Amino acid sequence: MPSPSRWKSIVRYLVLVLLDCYWEAVSGQLSYSVSEEVNPGTSVGNIAKDLNLNVQDLESRMFQIVTGSKTKYFEVNLKTGVLYVNERIDREELCAEEPKCTVSVEAVINNPLKLYRVEIDIRDVNDNAPSFRAKSQTIDIAENTLPGIRFPLIDASDVDVGKNGVSTYKLSPNEHFSLAVHKGGESVSVELVLQKALDREKERMIKLSVTAVDGGTPQRSGTLDIIVNVLDINDNAPMFSMPLYKARVFENTPVGTTILVLNATDVDEGTNGEIVFSISKNEKDHILEMFNIDPHTGAITVKGNIDFERNSAFEIRVQANDRAQPPMAARCKVLVEVVDLNDNAPEITLTSLVDTVKEDAKVGTAIALVSVLDKDGGKNSVVKCDITNAVPFKLETNYKNYYSVVVDGPLDREIASQYNVTITATDEGTPPVSTTKTVTVHISDVNDNAPRFSESVINVYVRENSLVGTVIKTVSAIDVDISENGQVTYSFYGSNTNSVPLSSMVNINSETGDIVSLQSFNYEELKMFQFQVQATDSGVPPLSSNVTVNVFILDENDNSPGILAPYSEHGSVNSENIPYSAEAGYFVAKVRAVDADSGYNALLSYHISESKGTNLFRIGTSTGEIRTKRRMSDNDLKTHPLVVLVSDNGEPSLSATVSIDVVVVENTGDIQTQFRHVPIKEESFSDLNLYLLIAIVSVSVIFLLSLISLIAVKCHRTDGSFSRYSAPVITTHPDGSWSYSKSTQQYDVCFSSDTLKSDVVVFPAPFPPVDAELISINGGDTFDRTQTLPNKEKVRT
Repeated sequence: MPSPSRWKSIVRYLVLVLLDCYWEAVSGQLSYSVSEEVNPGTSVGNIAKDLNLNVQDLESRMFQIVTGSKTKYFEVNLKTGVLYVNERIDREELCAEEPKCTVSVEAVINNPLKLYRVEIDIRDVNDNAPSFRAKSQTIDIAENTLPGIRFPLIDASDVDVGKNGVSTYKLSPNEHFSLAVHKGGESVSVELVLQKALDREKERMIKLSVTAVDGGTPQRSGTLDIIVNVLDINDNAPMFSMPLYKARVFENTPVGTTILVLNATDVDEGTNGEIVFSISKNEKDHILEMFNIDPHTGAITVKGNIDFERNSAFEIRVQANDRAQPPMAARCKVLVEVVDLNDNAPEITLTSLVDTVKEDAKVGTAIALVSVLDKDGGKNSVVKCDITNAVPFKLETNYKNYYSVVVDGPLDREIASQYNVTITATDEGTPPVSTTKTVTVHISDVNDNAPRFSESVINVYVRENSLVGTVIKTVSAIDVDISENGQVTYSFYGSNTNSVPLSSMVNINSETGDIVSLQSFNYEELKMFQFQVQATDSGVPPLSSNVTVNVFILDENDNSPGILAPYSEHGSVNSENIPYSAEAGYFVAKVRAVDADSGYNALLSYHISESKGTNLFRIGTSTGEIRTKRRMSDNDLKTHPLVVLVSDNGEPSLSATVSIDVVVVENTGDIQTQFRHVPIKEESFSDLNLYLLIAIVSVSVIFLLSLISLIAVKCHRTDGSFSRYSAPVITTHPDGSWSYSKSTQQYDVCFSSDTLKSDVVVFPAPFPPVDAELISINGGDTFDRTQTLPNKEKVRT
């Protein structure tokens, strides 16, 4: 059931309808105007006055304004009769876009009831700005669109009317577009006109703003953002960031290493701007084998083995194509510098100038050329070359990396016949790499050495009676040169033997150096002879040297002792008388003998080989003196036949005998010895005295010198040093002989004063045989044997 208020509204509405109908019949109409948006209380007009109503009656007659809407925009001041604005009036809300907006109200007064129609014209004020139905508008225009083409824009609307509505449009400043504004009645439309050709590569999107402006005061406007998308066409080729790229890469860089990434752009869009990189197919094969390029990223990578020594740089032509149809392309050049690594050792090349080097080559003589090559570059190819071992050669620089091997010191083939020359080449890389090469230099011989004998004097000992044709000595000279320079021939150079020609005594083999005897030597005739042997090489000019050869003839025991007078008659029997009263040691006789040999071969000893009867006599073995051993007795024979054997000391021993009959007589006056009646030759005696004097003086001098030397050695040498040498020993024998000996050799001097042939015999060590013995008398007739030292020199027989 409707509420009371609801019923009142219904009733009021019905009354208004009836009044309206009635108004048309009985009442007039008032018109007022008022601006929208005026403040409430604003006076519209004095309705009481305009209706000729008494202001004092308004309240009593219940004067009121009746509207047909919920909002009562107007009201009457009953005290003043003024119609005023009661509520805020928004023309656009009341009348929307109507060009004329009128609010109709009814004025009702009672007593009598009268109804008046009042129309109030709501005047528009510019309280609304133009607006677009969207904030922005996007327009797609191809970049090859011709100027003059128009593009419609969204129209602006303004709820205000009249001049307060949209009056015109304005476009933000730009170089490509303008506006075409069209006015048709109450509406104003606008178009965007292309004034200048577009270029998407310069501006792919253009932002504009269109402003709609009304004609009110103050003027209001609304803005529309225009976004112009410039559509791409394939009108641009790809472009590299630079026409020439440079890169550096180390040699031996691993395969797959990226050395450079190319940058190419295409300002077109889509497939028109998609770039594909490739290495030009016209490139040389070695570039295609060494490098690869990623078609999408433009990264150039290593594909093969990069070797600085083969290619120090690469020039790569790269092409960039877009994917449009037909495609457009751009090209660039890439220079790749290969950075050298010290991966190559120097190479040494040797060229010999001579096969061999003469040992007399002068310092500075070039023997070989050396060239050094290092395939690396820069510092890695700078090479230092040296000879690293100690040889008489050095390197001299000719020009860069070319050297000469020259002689730097004296050469001697006899010391070194060849040299291994070690040449080392080292580069200046990091780390340095070196190469060593060894070359053998052969030294050729020149005739700079004469033949040399091992000793300056050669002593040769030859036994007498040796066979003819015996090689008595082989001389040898060494020539350290080789080939013809070292081939030695031998010849005689000279001789000090004036009596007998040398050519009749010895001959020499020119090739072997064998000295051959041409005769049998006799010591008793020739004891020593001397000559020189010359050794000559076959060089040019020939060189030679000499050696002195002393040939000593060694005595052989080829002569038997000879009995001297008065017992020298062969086959005769000699007799001697002795008194019966002779005491022991009585001198009976003296047998004298000589031997033409020398040395031990001439050293005689006397023996009684046959003794009949009692052993009454003895003989001095070295003196030959026959003496009695005891006194005579009655049992002794009156005649004693003695056979005296005289023997030398040779090997084998030779001997001679003499027979003596010793007669015992009673009367001493009858004793006569043949010895006393032996005629003595003054000349022989004089020669004997001369020999004796010379021998005594010589032996005395030797003795004194030896004694002085012994004392000096003892005074000036320590026991340690002196112990290495034996003191000289001089032995005096009772028979008048002396022996002089040292540690290395012994000299035996034998002298007998009882022989008519009084020889002084000196035995140097080489002369006696190894087993020779020196016989001396010590008081009695016993033998003391002193052995001599062995002979070191082999005696030629």
